[in-house]
Amino acid sequence: MFRQIAVADRGFRLHMRKQLMSPSDNDVLLVTGATGLVGSHVVESARKAGWIVRALVRRSTDGEFLRDLGVELRSGDLESPESLQAALVGVTHIVHCAAKVGDWGPYSEYERVNVQGLRSLWDAAWSSQSLRRFVLISSLGVYPARDHYGTDELEPLSETGIDSYTRSKIAAEGLLKELAARDRVPFVILRPGFIYGPRDRTVVPRVVDRLRSGQFAYLGSGENLLNNTAARNLATAVLLALETPNTGEAYNITDGRLVSKREFIETICRGIDVPFPQKRIPLWFARMLASGLERVWRLLGREAPPPLSQATIKFLGFNTDYSIEKARQFLGFDPQLDFSEAMQETLDVSYPRDVPM
Repeated sequence: MFRQIAVADRGFRLHMRKQLMSPSDNDVLLVTGATGLVGSHVVESARKAGWIVRALVRRSTDGEFLRDLGVELRSGDLESPESLQAALVGVTHIVHCAAKVGDWGPYSEYERVNVQGLRSLWDAAWSSQSLRRFVLISSLGVYPARDHYGTDELEPLSETGIDSYTRSKIAAEGLLKELAARDRVPFVILRPGFIYGPRDRTVVPRVVDRLRSGQFAYLGSGENLLNNTAARNLATAVLLALETPNTGEAYNITDGRLVSKREFIETICRGIDVPFPQKRIPLWFARMLASGLERVWRLLGREAPPPLSQATIKFLGFNTDYSIEKARQFLGFDPQLDFSEAMQETLDVSYPRDVPM
């Protein structure tokens, strides 16, 4: 439970939503990473809510999906500060979804995109003299790598992280707070857990491949909770963050109803019509094996991650139950999409079953 606030009731949350202002004709929302899983859902929700949306995309990006939504595309690259200036002219609100993701590779690569890229984006936005709100998509991975049971935002962040991605997210949060304080711009940090939904190109496809090949094994019993966060629920939280008066804060974001690793895996199995996996690896053995594999992979200079890593154990081995009561009360966040519906939607889009003639 969030330790310093009372749990908000549904009526209060609905009241908060009614109090939020709709975007004005002068508001321009820039979304980075708009072609990705999170960004594309943010764009869809923002357009439905009446926002004028601009997407920052690389020149090589196929933006037809965004154009069909009425989104203005501007080319720019977070690693090329000079390319950002024109795209940020007139932007009043930013949702920063773009990031280098993964659980393997040198920190310098993640830091260049996730930290220095954030600085470049902020500087370009600030120079336009129109920025009024900044929303950063961070991660629940910023907390220590251990079991969590209702952990709230008062929990200290991990000092080191267990992989380069989470370390860079911790650094990005710190940088945003520094820049926002210096320039007096309201900001909100959202910390989602495992994000899934239509257009997922990373985690769910990897799990599906392992299930279909028969190589999947539970780490431990499989009964530990997952910090599942549907992309559409996260997009709802983003819209609330764009308008809430409760800025300068970080908020945990999940689906509310968390599922066990077993429910997560068996739901996917039913959706793609494969048998439930029966293999289990004791958690103590998995951690020892992951440490050994990581050492070998680093010695060999492998660019691809090992088949088992500490990040994998964090995802599939620990109990990752985080409280969203702060978001419920101060954002008015009330996740409407349940895991079962959201995952079925994900699988229907990515892995449609053959329809008999």
